[in-house]
Amino acid sequence: MAEHDLLQLDNISKFYGNIIALEGVTTSVNAGEVTCVLGDNGAGKSTFIKILAGVHQQSAGTIKLNGEEVMFKSPREALDAGVATVYQDLAMVPLMSVWRNFFLGAEPTKGIGPIKMIDQAKAMRIAVEEMAKMGIDIRDPEQPVGTLSGGERQSVAIARAGYFGARVLILDEPTSALGVKQSGVVLKRIVEARNQGLAVIFITHNPAHAYPVGDRFLILNRGKSMGNFAKEEITQQELTGLMAGGAELQELQSELEEAISGVKKS
Repeated sequence: MAEHDLLQLDNISKFYGNIIALEGVTTSVNAGEVTCVLGDNGAGKSTFIKILAGVHQQSAGTIKLNGEEVMFKSPREALDAGVATVYQDLAMVPLMSVWRNFFLGAEPTKGIGPIKMIDQAKAMRIAVEEMAKMGIDIRDPEQPVGTLSGGERQSVAIARAGYFGARVLILDEPTSALGVKQSGVVLKRIVEARNQGLAVIFITHNPAHAYPVGDRFLILNRGKSMGNFAKEEITQQELTGLMAGGAELQELQSELEEAISGVKKS
């Protein structure tokens, strides 16, 4: 890994007694890059996220942020260091306005001394401006966030993280519950975040979503790394094969062909 990588993970492992949740995982992500972490259910993606987000601490291995070794003891510690995680549930209040969801208790205030009020006009302006940077045109920041599409809600969360100083942005399966069009919206937001200089970690089980936007790919299977590749080192087909298990995929394809052939004959 290069010395200038913003975030470096070296041989990260997590054990729960005799149970191995994650073992020997190494990867990196730099500002203005997307590292995709791929794996099916039970691959270790959730454990990986929780260690970076400060929910759990690794049992072994080192994490370096800007060359300094760190171990986040809480989500607040990770956030204060500039590592923000956007989970699948987005932590949003559907009936609350877009601008209130953008700030969620950190609204700008106005007033002198102890008497301060939320500066609503400033908050709405900032929310609209930050969303515009992500390519989303919010005409009415007062509209409930629940009226936005799934892709637009993801965009609010991504813009919010960037505004509040995130340097590393972790996205937990942001396209998993979305259709093709809304997934495309989120993938565009990931590219926008990368172009704004954020180091993005994109957690997904979908190689077709990962490959177009990724600069680096880490494949997990049952807690272990199946490989850590720069984009020029792997094709999308190879990525899919590694993730699914090439032999298993070929066997499944053969079984399907036999089944289809049997149906046609009958």
